[in-house]
Amino acid sequence: MGADDVPSSGQLARSSPHRWDGDGTMTVSKAIAADEWSSGGRCIGARIRGVNVGILDEQVLTLVFRSISWDPRALCALARACRRLRAVVDRVLWRELCVARAPRMVAALSTGPSSGRVPGGWPALAKLLLFCCGAAGAGVPGHLAAFSPFSKTSGRSFLSRRCAGDLLYASDPCEHAMAAAAAADDDDDDVGAYRGVFGGFMRSRTRACLVGRHAPLEPRVRCPCCGAGVWSLTDAGLVPRSACRRLGARDGRLVYFVCVSGHLHGSCWLARLSSSDGGGGDDSHNNRHLPKVKSLCWNLVFPCTCICSSIYTFF
Repeated sequence: MGADDVPSSGQLARSSPHRWDGDGTMTVSKAIAADEWSSGGRCIGARIRGVNVGILDEQVLTLVFRSISWDPRALCALARACRRLRAVVDRVLWRELCVARAPRMVAALSTGPSSGRVPGGWPALAKLLLFCCGAAGAGVPGHLAAFSPFSKTSGRSFLSRRCAGDLLYASDPCEHAMAAAAAADDDDDDVGAYRGVFGGFMRSRTRACLVGRHAPLEPRVRCPCCGAGVWSLTDAGLVPRSACRRLGARDGRLVYFVCVSGHLHGSCWLARLSSSDGGGGDDSHNNRHLPKVKSLCWNLVFPCTCICSSIYTFF
């Protein structure tokens, strides 16, 4: 660098926080560095915020993901980029996905004293809509599910008479073939996994009955949506016969749980509809019970901080 290329000291003082030395090297002014240090880097942070404001704009991100039909894989990839994008995804984009997928259910769940909020948070509700938790006791892993409607009509089938006034949205069962090891002892039955969510669970009759009966939380089962503790409605005697009819459960063999946030999940053995099933005089089926469903403790798509050490690592 030649002498003519070195700016004058007056120019440096007016336009630059740096100082050129006689040998052509540049050093940061101590006064400027001290000012940046004492301000906690707010000046630098302001410049960074100015650069990143486009990608962090919530309206821009909403329009982008609306154009790709709220692809959950793309949402998870965005959330892994940095903490600030993760915060936008958790606070805004999962909510918009839920509204796009189930507008009536979201409207019903977000009304009342906790207006604008849903049980367990928006990431948990998005996971409920998109993820079938499977049945670990039957060797059925969880998976991303095709869109399945949630309805109050299905939910009423899961409520006992004394809890008939509660609001529950439930899905139709997601059918799975049993794993080979489990099927060897159960004549190749199919397993149905289902899920749902209560509206206003803290004020519901179902919760009041569980608390009134001193029902214990299951020590080995956690909610696959939010990671909270769960009650077994089967053990509490709150499973009506209408649930078996609705699901087509074989010999009344079903189990389901509800977490303290109001998320419901469970599974059942599905009755065969083919004529090959016959009379089947095997009484041992009547004495069998579905094993308790254990939540999958592997890293799933959506946040489950009580179970998973890492989040958004499924894809």
